[in-house]
Amino acid sequence: MDWPFFNGATKKKRNQMMAVDLGSRTTKAVLLERHGEVLALTRYALLDAPIYDKKLSVDLLADHLRTVSEALGGATKFVTLAIGLEDTVVRQVELPQIPVDEMRLVLRNNPKGYLQQDLPNYVFDCYIFAPKLPIGKAAESPKMIGMPKFKVLVAGAKQQLVNDFQAAVRGAGLMPDNIVPGLIGPVNAFELALPQVFANDCVALVDIGFKHSSICVLDHGDLVLSRVVNIGGDKLTTGLAEAMNITYAEAEGVKVGGAPEAQSALEMQVLPLGRELRASLDFYEHQQDRTVSQIYVSGGAARSEMILQMLHAEMIAECKTWNPAGFLQLALPGQQAVEIDHIGSQLTVAVGAALAAF
Repeated sequence: MDWPFFNGATKKKRNQMMAVDLGSRTTKAVLLERHGEVLALTRYALLDAPIYDKKLSVDLLADHLRTVSEALGGATKFVTLAIGLEDTVVRQVELPQIPVDEMRLVLRNNPKGYLQQDLPNYVFDCYIFAPKLPIGKAAESPKMIGMPKFKVLVAGAKQQLVNDFQAAVRGAGLMPDNIVPGLIGPVNAFELALPQVFANDCVALVDIGFKHSSICVLDHGDLVLSRVVNIGGDKLTTGLAEAMNITYAEAEGVKVGGAPEAQSALEMQVLPLGRELRASLDFYEHQQDRTVSQIYVSGGAARSEMILQMLHAEMIAECKTWNPAGFLQLALPGQQAVEIDHIGSQLTVAVGAALAAF
């Protein structure tokens, strides 16, 4: 099964695709369609995620995916799954100039040599970054082609997990098209949502999930750093509930609403996340002598202006939210058309995963 990292990676292009972001608490799903040269968002769904035991239940996931398909109108059988940050390994490495099939085999046989950890029973896929020529150096392209190594983005997951996901999709009466590491979703969506910034600036993408958050640094269109932080919206809400002696549901409302009386308590929860993210930026900036100019934040917590301000203060760079559906033609039914601006940041991973099919 392909892992389509970026636009154009799949061999079969679809005119319609359902993409499902399997979150720990909320499943986010979108239905995208091609209308000529235009991509349209025709439906989305936010559903409570099923409660899993320690071992993933294929039947439970199949039932859930069937419900997701019904919520999207059952318009297509093809599904792309974006799987959680904790279930995948994503690394940038250098590999010999060999076909991708051989790269997968090399990684499977020697994961520790390339990924610095033992990963038994994992399946891998690779995206080869095209070498960029310096301006005015086009005449040297043959030398570039002869470089001994490829810069490669590698993703891996347990073979059994991939098998289970495929079985669950088929059990729901659907067709598994691709599996995508959730980390890649924001990069895919950002490239089309803000193409000028993507191509010309050095920026960071922060996606705040339920259990984990990811940070990806993009430098003139290159993914130069990626990291997963074990702090997400759940930890922020739980800490806020304890600090203010309120229920979890009340704390979630306060967190997103940005009530002034909650500022100091919320700041104590956001501070560790900001420090972890700042450490990632410091590492890159010191290694490459480059400055990250702006930080684009997505995920449910990105709806809170107060959280954005707190991250800005800690990370010493402008933090702003962005709309992953901003480049899409909107063909949404009634209430969804009204709510898309409010919940759009939660669809970032799903939208980015769907783009691989087009």
